[in-house]
Amino acid sequence: MAAHLSYGRVNLNVLREAVRKELREFLDKCAGTKAIVWDEYLTGPFGLIAQYSLLKEHEVEKMFTLKAGRLPAADVKNIIFFVRPRLDLMDIIAENVLSEDRSRSPPREFHILFIPRRSLLCEQRLDDKGVLSSFTHKEEYSLDLIPFDGDLLSMESENAFKECYLENDQTCLYQAAKGLMMLQALYGTIPQIFGKGECARHVANMMIRMKREITGSQNSIFPVFDTLLLLDRNVDMLTPLATQLTYEGLIDEIFGIQNTHVKLPPEKFAPKKQGEGSKELPTEPKKLQLNSAEELYAEIRDKNFNAVGPVLSRKAKVISAAFEERHNAKTVGEIKQFVSQLPHMQAARASLANHTSIAELVKDITTSEAFFDNLSVEQEFMSGIDTDKVNNYIEDCIAQKHPLIKILRLACLQSVCNSGLKPKVLDIYKRAIIQTYGYEHILTLSNLEKAGLLKPQITSRNNYPTIRKTMRLWTDDVSEQNPNDISYVYSGYAPLSVRLAQVLTRPGWRSIEEVLKMLPGPHFEERQQLPTGLQKKRQQGENRVTLVFFLGGVTYAEIAALRFLSQMEDSGTEYIIATTKLINGTSWIKSIMEKLEAAPF
Repeated sequence: MAAHLSYGRVNLNVLREAVRKELREFLDKCAGTKAIVWDEYLTGPFGLIAQYSLLKEHEVEKMFTLKAGRLPAADVKNIIFFVRPRLDLMDIIAENVLSEDRSRSPPREFHILFIPRRSLLCEQRLDDKGVLSSFTHKEEYSLDLIPFDGDLLSMESENAFKECYLENDQTCLYQAAKGLMMLQALYGTIPQIFGKGECARHVANMMIRMKREITGSQNSIFPVFDTLLLLDRNVDMLTPLATQLTYEGLIDEIFGIQNTHVKLPPEKFAPKKQGEGSKELPTEPKKLQLNSAEELYAEIRDKNFNAVGPVLSRKAKVISAAFEERHNAKTVGEIKQFVSQLPHMQAARASLANHTSIAELVKDITTSEAFFDNLSVEQEFMSGIDTDKVNNYIEDCIAQKHPLIKILRLACLQSVCNSGLKPKVLDIYKRAIIQTYGYEHILTLSNLEKAGLLKPQITSRNNYPTIRKTMRLWTDDVSEQNPNDISYVYSGYAPLSVRLAQVLTRPGWRSIEEVLKMLPGPHFEERQQLPTGLQKKRQQGENRVTLVFFLGGVTYAEIAALRFLSQMEDSGTEYIIATTKLINGTSWIKSIMEKLEAAPF
């Protein structure tokens, strides 16, 4: 059991067990010894569902990464391909199967498991290559929502934003609706659905249609969730562009967190040997898992980074005092008690050492002049200063050839805070970018415009100041150490997405009709009938549970802000977060950029 998935109001272990069961059933269909050939992208998400031990129990003896050419030698009866439904992967699989030694006796059996769904196009491609008939089982494994933590689920669909907003491909919305249907099957029907945005509307419509199609089978599970809030990412494009200032958010901004794991530069983690200059520095990056299973991380991850240092030094004092206790243990009983606590104390000490090292790495960046300059410009834009003219800092960064993503994040941030840029300002930026970074980025600039991130101002009216004031998006006197408002996660800026969730809970969206009209896409409310006897009778002081689903990605800072609201004494609501993908400004812009691959001639 993954204990950290069951600490909250919603036991997400139930979901994890359901998807594990489906995986075991598939593996048992392929009787005999097995080797799994992995689409590399899937190994991270899969690690959150099933460790190698579970696969081994079902006779998986070898694992390989999907690569062109011949399959590695493996004395097994079954070869199973675990892949996303992508045509380029089908070509590699066909090559693998065709290079198989036909004289083997007995011949190996091939199986393919599509994740999260089968695709006729892919099967057609395998058929065209003459290998479709070689597969005994061709099935789908609908890994729609993966539990990351006790209050966090992700589809890990890396191109969801681009597919929805640029390519008009709604596959991932269908997948989101299917994931929500599975949640309802496990945790009961969600009585109220609210949403904002085109994608949110589509997902709600698909859920209602799917529910109609399974009529007759009444869901008799007592509902765990009271409300579902579906939010389009393009309703709030400002938040992911800003630099996150929580501990977890900064780790993600600087090092990138993938499937709850982070890889860190090894030199900070080298064990110091007594009395000798440590000549041998480790070369492998230090890989750490980051989730609430670790007590200290659960305590500090959502704090503003400026509040992390004091917590770490307080912990250090507590731990060293605990180790000092051993000198006071005189009787056998006292010694025994100390020894029984030792493993926990040693784990706490190791955890403290790791987080002290990480905090030092992060601090090296956040105290640099470059970080400060960048943050100052972001905060000027967000508080509404000089958003309508060419920004000197952005021009200087282009002239000094800073990383293109940094430039794009800032220019998009300025555009969003000004409801688009004056055509003259936009042209100056575009020309400078193309002249400095190359004309091949014209496609990326066009994508950013299509997505509404870097666009010309159509009317002379800028709605952002109204939205900022009405929704209290900017606070000048924010307390980072003892926050009383969600704006602490960006040291002054309150994420619009989370404000929408907060206002929905109290006093309700009717109070902000004007703002909702200014934001893209429709807003709506649906009610789902509950069978008699399943209506909730709320206990005195019992919190409501709201599932907030971000379509197009969510940042760690937004997650921290929602957790902060869950913990507020008078909020009366606990939030569970679901998303198509965990993102930060860099990974988000990267997903929209045009990937420049050699032309396939």
